[in-house]
Amino acid sequence: MTTISDALACLRPLADAGSGKSLLELEWIRNPRLQGPRAIVELALPAHANPQRDRIAKELRAALLNLDGIEDVQIELAASPASAPTAPQTRPIAGVKAVVAVSSGKGGVGKSTVAVNLACALAATGLRVGLLDADLYGPNTPIMLGLSEMAPETAEEDGQQLLVPLESCGIAMVSMGLLINPGQPVIWRGPMLNGVIRQFLYQVKWGERDVLVVDLPPGTGDAQLSLAQAVPMEGVVIVTTPQQVALADSRRGLAMFQQLGVPVLGVVENMSWFAPPDQPEKRYALFGEGGGSQLAAEARVPLLAQLPLQLPPEEGQPLVLSQPGSPAGVALQGLAQQLRRRLVTPC
Repeated sequence: MTTISDALACLRPLADAGSGKSLLELEWIRNPRLQGPRAIVELALPAHANPQRDRIAKELRAALLNLDGIEDVQIELAASPASAPTAPQTRPIAGVKAVVAVSSGKGGVGKSTVAVNLACALAATGLRVGLLDADLYGPNTPIMLGLSEMAPETAEEDGQQLLVPLESCGIAMVSMGLLINPGQPVIWRGPMLNGVIRQFLYQVKWGERDVLVVDLPPGTGDAQLSLAQAVPMEGVVIVTTPQQVALADSRRGLAMFQQLGVPVLGVVENMSWFAPPDQPEKRYALFGEGGGSQLAAEARVPLLAQLPLQLPPEEGQPLVLSQPGSPAGVALQGLAQQLRRRLVTPC
């Protein structure tokens, strides 16, 4: 059975006649996907390569039709690749060595759960970790960390009032959920949201942190753009589920960060399967299979973890701490170890 990896392998030899570089490397061929016997791929040529269009399309079609089970090739024309824009006026956060964002294309895929557990797991490895809940419209991290009834204090430093993060589970956390009443909606336009994100980055007493994990809202909106333009980032982790709907949205979110010049560290597939507590050897793929690996293969980034469905822990007890030996707990610890190797060493 032909896979996305097979399709990428057969397309890799296709090259630009001028530079000799791979068309995949140049991102002139993008987003290959399979729908039964049909292969679909995007062709995005810059203006200077238009004379090669017919040749490239012919070679692309021939290569894919040689694959087992492929009977038809659909070539979609896409906008030519633009050089990644530089982030204007980015500046680091005092005392913070690395910033890692956790993002998703759509809501309900467990992005905040991954962000909270990743922060706790990184802290358990000895790193000094901060968690910024930038999901201003749905700030849930205070509930997950058992801090929903607490309010942060402020401290003056160099004549400036700074918000003091709350400490829980070995991490320091700031969230809009600590500053508004329960159930109160946040009804803001982009400029206000941008201002609050910058305040959470630069007007919080983060202290010395090896890594700051940022839980972004779902989608490809103002929050993502504000973060990318405000602070240099080590990279972003994309969270998805196996369903095709989630995959489509995650694909757009991943492409947005690539266009902004933010490194994509890899993909985490959540809700990969369900194993009954009394029959742990059995696995039921309730939401389909292969979505995370497909997205990772398309983007040529690692599939960092596959997290099974699991009964939620008690409020304020992140799973990676309350159930570290569970399948999901073990997978989250493995995710943290992989990312730790990418981060700066502790001071």
